[in-house]
Amino acid sequence: MTDFWYDMAAIDHFWIRRRFEVFKHLADPLIRKAAHVAEIGCGNGIVQRQVEDHYKIPVAGFELNELALKKNISRMSQLYCYDIHQRSPEFRAHFDFLLLFDVIEHIGDESAFLQSIKYHMSDSGILAINVPALQALYSKYDEAQGHFRRYSIPQLVAVVERNAFKMRSLTYWGLPLVPVLMARKAVLKLRSTEQGIVSAGFDPGSAAINSSLGLLARCERLPQKIAGTSLMMIAENQAGPG
Repeated sequence: MTDFWYDMAAIDHFWIRRRFEVFKHLADPLIRKAAHVAEIGCGNGIVQRQVEDHYKIPVAGFELNELALKKNISRMSQLYCYDIHQRSPEFRAHFDFLLLFDVIEHIGDESAFLQSIKYHMSDSGILAINVPALQALYSKYDEAQGHFRRYSIPQLVAVVERNAFKMRSLTYWGLPLVPVLMARKAVLKLRSTEQGIVSAGFDPGSAAINSSLGLLARCERLPQKIAGTSLMMIAENQAGPG
């Protein structure tokens, strides 16, 4: 993730708001029962803050990027500059709900990463995953953001199942935004700098456009398996810590 993305990623951004709406749709009763919640790759704390504000619970944040941690907007959660491959004994089997939002597309070895995730999870702990969807939408924006891939439902299911997670629910989301991302892919071919690509690819440009895209994003029924710009899954740990 590029550092200047954190300056654009605001809690009122239409995509960030929609992502949390999808999360609540899939995981609301599960997170309400959770005792120990954490986010891996918490970045500037937007998801932590959303969970704090809505559920009134802390979300421990793990992040390697010190700049992102300095910009973190959570208010009641512990922050850790921590590599999950360290597998600190204090966190072994500690969390019964982990958030992994827009992280594994940045990881070359998904299985090694998910096995380290499992180390931190209780037996039958819940893992909420969000990833960008549909490789056909892969663009210069994905390259600039360090994405190795975008996912289809079969691809994500295969990844979690081979690492002993059981899929509980999933949905594509952002179906109304697919034409927008197709247009973005074409437009970004004309951009040359990393900052210009990320800015043009994520910044809606005005409050009016942000609001309009937010309304458009909600024009879908969930869950759905047709297509989308993103894919969210709720999975359950099926074994002891990795």
